[in-house]
Amino acid sequence: MTTLKLPSASGAMASFTPRAAVAWPVPARAARWNRVAFAAAHVVADPRAPIDPWLDTAIDWDATLAFRRHLWSHGFGVAEAMDTAQRGMGLDWPTSLELIRRSVSEASGVPGAVVFSGAGTDHLPSNARCTPDDVVAAYEEQCGAIEAAGGRIILMASRALAACARSPDDYAFVYGRVLSQVRAPVILHWLGEMFDPALAGYWVGAGGLASDPEHARATEVCAAVINANAAKVDGVKVSLLDAAKEVALRNRLPQGVRMYTGDDFNFAELIGGDATGHSDALLGIFDAIAPAASAALTALAAGDRARFDAILAPTVPLSRHVFAAPTRFYKTGVVFLAWLNGHQSHFTMVGGQQSARSVLHLCELFRLADAAGLLRDPELAASRMQAFLRVNGVDG
Repeated sequence: MTTLKLPSASGAMASFTPRAAVAWPVPARAARWNRVAFAAAHVVADPRAPIDPWLDTAIDWDATLAFRRHLWSHGFGVAEAMDTAQRGMGLDWPTSLELIRRSVSEASGVPGAVVFSGAGTDHLPSNARCTPDDVVAAYEEQCGAIEAAGGRIILMASRALAACARSPDDYAFVYGRVLSQVRAPVILHWLGEMFDPALAGYWVGAGGLASDPEHARATEVCAAVINANAAKVDGVKVSLLDAAKEVALRNRLPQGVRMYTGDDFNFAELIGGDATGHSDALLGIFDAIAPAASAALTALAAGDRARFDAILAPTVPLSRHVFAAPTRFYKTGVVFLAWLNGHQSHFTMVGGQQSARSVLHLCELFRLADAAGLLRDPELAASRMQAFLRVNGVDG
């Protein structure tokens, strides 16, 4: 096994030898889990495209769709064109819609494949003075396009609504109007300000996060919106990185509406659950840890909670590192691990976001992925890690 030298925070170089690969099983047939589990999937940029990457978007469609087949093969539904795909951080709505159309089409040829896709308002001009009616119209446009492609909807949080809402009544109005028109129940997404600062104070309106720092009022409003529209809500994904806040909302959901954890810090305990209940899952970290997470969910469905916990235990430090503040840059770690594992031929991202994390951060990610058994070909991963270090002028 290759031994390489990795830098530490002190500046010293230390030898590191990856462990042998873990042979995670691939389900022989469609997974039969007792949790619904989606992986929010990243996109693979096309580094050969003649574009200005900070301004324009180019996708390697073959590699992007191949990664979705990888996720489906491990039993996950795909949450498409979401935050993990750099929605709002390089991936615009026209490219998102093309991605959704391609993924829905690809899923049609894969038995049991599920894909839900993000509908938002991100095609509105960022500097526009919008009204709640403008937000409704924007949601209607994207929801209609996804339904026309044969897709199911994840109703994403709206920066435009966060900017224009004056009170919780504006949220109730917008969500009520939009949900009344969808063909099939949707998944709502409450994305916290740690993921997108523009969403601070969501559900509250004027006063924002300053008037509701613990999200107590926001939880009340979100629960009220869901209860008022329960027939049109499959579930809600909560991304606040706080288990207690997720459980508080989960306990207020009407019968039949799922809580999808979006807590990449505490997902293992929330999915595993306790006597009071459990969460299903829609997670960005499942993009990176799909083989281990699939094995854990299979164990949980078989009644082996101890194995579920043992498999996921080393993935939690990895996930907490990937999603460390500034959390919105977590996509860099997700794509870096996909490159290390051979899912793409390069470490280039939409919007040039490969530069959003430091060399030291990515070295620690390498160590933690190894500890979790998530380097599927350690020799390839070590070779690529060495190449990355040399390019960045770190060569011990």
